[in-house]
Amino acid sequence: MKSESENMMIPCFDFCKGGMGVLEEGSEEWKEMSKNVREACESHGCFFLKCDDIIPKSLFEEMFNNMKALFDLPEETKQKHVSPKPYRGYTGKNTLIPIFESFVVDDIPLSDTAEAFTNLMWPQGNPPFSQTLKTMSLKMLELSFLILKMIVEDYDLPQHYILDVEKLNACSSSRLMKYEVPEKNEDSKNSTVAHTDKNGLTILCQNVQGLQVLSRTDKWIELEIPQNGFVVIVGDILKAWSNGRLHPVTHRVVLNGEEERYSFVLYTMPKEETNIEVPHELVDEKSHPLRYHSFNFGEYMSYFLSDFKEKSIEMFAGL
Repeated sequence: MKSESENMMIPCFDFCKGGMGVLEEGSEEWKEMSKNVREACESHGCFFLKCDDIIPKSLFEEMFNNMKALFDLPEETKQKHVSPKPYRGYTGKNTLIPIFESFVVDDIPLSDTAEAFTNLMWPQGNPPFSQTLKTMSLKMLELSFLILKMIVEDYDLPQHYILDVEKLNACSSSRLMKYEVPEKNEDSKNSTVAHTDKNGLTILCQNVQGLQVLSRTDKWIELEIPQNGFVVIVGDILKAWSNGRLHPVTHRVVLNGEEERYSFVLYTMPKEETNIEVPHELVDEKSHPLRYHSFNFGEYMSYFLSDFKEKSIEMFAGL
């Protein structure tokens, strides 16, 4: 069992100013928040985020209510959502994780895929869910870019690196997940495989707790994500881009409660043809020598998918 102090290590930030919208870029509050975000991403690899002025409670409620209706659809309907890409489309329950199923939809904020997805699930259409899905994904994508700009700001990098991190945020995958309440005698199958994310940034919200992260001292910490809030998680691509300064935290889901868990996740990533390169300003021969050579994101993902080695970023791009 984790101590209260360990649970409270992960900081919680609020990007909004009490009904006045998001922090103004360049303000003292913005600079202080940028410092806090960068430090959290280096020290913990994650942080909690509240932004009620951007994503209100009503949007969370609509999202999770619609997700329940989605996962209650017949299995044959859900299986219509397919994709030629790995880990996309619909994933049903399996012997490895019998309590879990998910949908992945690519690039919802920048296309008509939300409407196409809901029309596939509901031939008569479901415009309210389509709009909720698109709004939620878009706002989370905007938050992801805001976080990346804060990191560039606090590393005191030249402004042209804003364009670089915008490329790291060019694509997204929205994942809708459901975890059923595990059977009492299925304790060995009530958790997902511990892993780091292979993308840039991950932003997650949920209706029931269950997410755990592995601390720097190799202790599992159960995250208590604020109600109507998010957890932001650093992925492998940001570790490589930052020359190892940002920490891709290992995490998993463990369920022990009596309530079904729904979670909605936005993964942001570069386009496949994008080259990832460490800014030379983040290289210091004494304290931070170059740790990663430049590499192509699509080639890295192909490498990872060929063997699923957890430390694939080190083997593929490490020096």
